[in-house]
Amino acid sequence: MLDKILHLVPAEKRDVALAAGGMAALLTGSKLTALALFGRGAWGLEQTWRKKHPEFQGGMRERWQAAATFYAASHKDPTNRVLHKVGIPLIVGGAVGLLAMPRWSPPWVLSAGAFAGGWALNIVGHAKYEKNAPAFADDPLAFLAGPAWDLQQTLGAAARRVRS
Repeated sequence: MLDKILHLVPAEKRDVALAAGGMAALLTGSKLTALALFGRGAWGLEQTWRKKHPEFQGGMRERWQAAATFYAASHKDPTNRVLHKVGIPLIVGGAVGLLAMPRWSPPWVLSAGAFAGGWALNIVGHAKYEKNAPAFADDPLAFLAGPAWDLQQTLGAAARRVRS
């Protein structure tokens, strides 16, 4: 069934569709399906990234740095940055709640709202302000490097305020 649906999606967009489908499946309470779809999409995106970057020969540290550099370069608009600083924690917290809480319980519903709201903020940031696709569509590791980069920027700004 999944293969029939995927054939309706252009080949170059299938892995993004799988990853996005996995995130959407979280909102239905289908935890294993969500993780499987997201994992398959992320794996495919990483394989595509490596094919597009045959010059890349580094290890995990260098791969992480490449993803963080790409993430920073694709998030320059200040309004988009603010939307991400709010949206990404909502997504992460919402995803944890969606995976940890019983489906349709009040905490699960609250998690679903946070997850969807965080994605809405990020999508608005990219569509209206940044005018580009979310970074993980081009570099799947940015899905993890992005929140880490945001946290690093926030902590760095807080440290600078304390010192001054």
